[in-house]
Parts: sequence; structure tokens; C-alpha cells
Amino acid sequence: MLKVFNDIDQWRKLRQQNFLQNKSIGFVPTMGNLHVGHKSLLARSKIENEFTVLSIYVNPTQFDQIDDFKKYPHTLQHDLSMAEEIGVDFALLPDYQSLYPDDYCYRVVESDLSQKLCGKFRPGHFDGVLTVVLKLLQLVKPMRAYFGAKDFQQLQLVQGMVAAFFVDTKIISCPTIRDEDGLALSSRNSQLTSEQLILAKKFSKLLCSHDLPTVIKQKLIELGFVVDYIEDIGSRRFGAVHLGVVRLIDNVIKK
Repeated sequence: MLKVFNDIDQWRKLRQQNFLQNKSIGFVPTMGNLHVGHKSLLARSKIENEFTVLSIYVNPTQFDQIDDFKKYPHTLQHDLSMAEEIGVDFALLPDYQSLYPDDYCYRVVESDLSQKLCGKFRPGHFDGVLTVVLKLLQLVKPMRAYFGAKDFQQLQLVQGMVAAFFVDTKIISCPTIRDEDGLALSSRNSQLTSEQLILAKKFSKLLCSHDLPTVIKQKLIELGFVVDYIEDIGSRRFGAVHLGVVRLIDNVIKK
């Protein structure tokens, strides 16, 4: 049965109990509005660990626009039902006051990768991501934590932070889950209109094409997208675009 914790102190007391010591704990940090992609992370954690912890927290410090934060979808009952159906053991639902008693005076700052791609267009975003992830890892103390490869830049930064600060958690990269048309699943997809959703599928298809990044960018602009970037780095192609108020990101192995 899923046990839900709104109080961090109650969770910390449970985490210290004997039945959790020397046990493998898997952790999936989320901002809620769970979809099939999250479900795959939780299911993998269930297979690979004795206990699985889910966190749901819409983290304000990683939003560069307050309106974006306010509009982020909240589907708590749906999320908890999904977690219980999968067999998640614990759900951690902290609030800002308990998670940021310092009011975000202390934060994790990375000075290289976080300044590129999404970081270039969203100043301070990755400071908020890395800070909240480190706090959650300290609270949960998992053996493994699961992150989707759709947010590949985030994944690399979390892996780098864990190594830099000697955190005893293995960061597991999980494949991007896509719909039947190739669109990467995202909590933000639910904010798209039906017309925008059809258009969004063209983003993923163009990203997978043999065209050069400059050509893809021009085609997306002509379709009505606002493009932050289309870039090839190493063996991967990265893209970030806007449709209305919704920002979509994706990355694929170059063909």
C-alpha cells in the first residue's frame, strides 16, 4: 500500500527505521502530472529495487517565468492512483517552506554545461533543478535514481553533480518514451491544444530527419514554431521550440 508523506520530518524518521536500512531503494523525482514515461521509470525501479520512492513537487526555483510556474498542471489524485497501481511504496510531497528553509539562499551552480542549450535560454533554470535534486537525494538516500533521457542535458548535469559531491546514488538513464507518431511524452503536452498537438509531432519528425540543423530550424519557423535552438553535439541532435505558451524539448541520436 502506498504511504504518502507531506511532512519531511515524518519521512526522515521513517527513513531511519531498521526495516529500510541496507535495503535497495529506487527513487523517481517528478513534478507530477504523471504520464506513461513516468510510469516506465517507476516500473523499472520496482523491478530493480526492494523499495520505490516517488516525489511530486513543482519546484518554483527552476522556472524562469512565474506564469509558466502558475500554469503547470496539477493532477495529484491521478498521480497517486498511478503510483499505487504500479506498487510504489512511498510518495514524498514536500512544500516550499520545508524543502527551502533557507528560502533558496544556498543553491547548486554548475558553470559550464548548464550555460548551454536550455541553460542559455532559461537563465538559472539548472541551478533550481540541481539544487532541488540534491535536496531530494539527501532526503531519500536512494541506491538508484531514475531520469528520462528526453531531458538529456538535465540527466548529464545530475550525473555530474552526483559525482562531484560524492553522493552515494547511481543515476539511471532511461529511454525516452514516445507516442505512436514519435512525439516525446511530456507533462507539458497536456497543455497543447488539439491543433498544436498535431503540429508538435512534426517537431520530433524533423529532428529525426537527415536535414542540417539550419534547415530544420527554418522549416519549423515556417510551420509556426518559435525555435530556441536546433544543435548537433557529438552523436546527438538537440532541439527546443515553443508552441504558444508551451515549450517542448527533445533529443535524438543523429542519423
